[in-house]
Amino acid sequence: MPATYLRQATNQDLPEIKKIIGDAKAYLKQQEIDQWQNGYPSDEDLETDVKSGISYVLIIDGKIAATAALHQGLDVSYLKIHDGEWLNGVHGRYTAIHRIAMSSDFRGQHLSEKMISGLITISNVLGYKDVRIDTHPDNKGMQHVITTNGFTKRGTIYMEEADSEESPRYAYQLLIK
Repeated sequence: MPATYLRQATNQDLPEIKKIIGDAKAYLKQQEIDQWQNGYPSDEDLETDVKSGISYVLIIDGKIAATAALHQGLDVSYLKIHDGEWLNGVHGRYTAIHRIAMSSDFRGQHLSEKMISGLITISNVLGYKDVRIDTHPDNKGMQHVITTNGFTKRGTIYMEEADSEESPRYAYQLLIK
């Protein structure tokens, strides 16, 4: 059985992270999901994540299988929630999982659950008991991954996107002990 674990991403991981994100954008486009189709996340976003220490990679047998950012603290995109509410309010202390993507080499192996489970564990180790995540309303695959990892849909948020109107995202929350 190959070694499987999460670790913080490094600058040396950036080429592979960028490839994974690029492949994920193409995969979403192929499914006709209008998510990540307008330049987000950019290479600069990914570089900032690594520099800020919030980028993580899932390692399977020495290879990067997935990537995600684990934002800590207030996320401006989560300040307004529609058709619901956050259990701890908009100003609660939480982590937010963003920019999660699986390498096309590992897709279909149910590894997203390992990635999310690892990010929940890291959140807990960092002292956070509230974890949030969002996804596009058409991204049924990610919605399934999110809910099977114990998250509950809390409402809809709107993401600001460059040169276009705000885009709706289903918002989910998990409180851990």
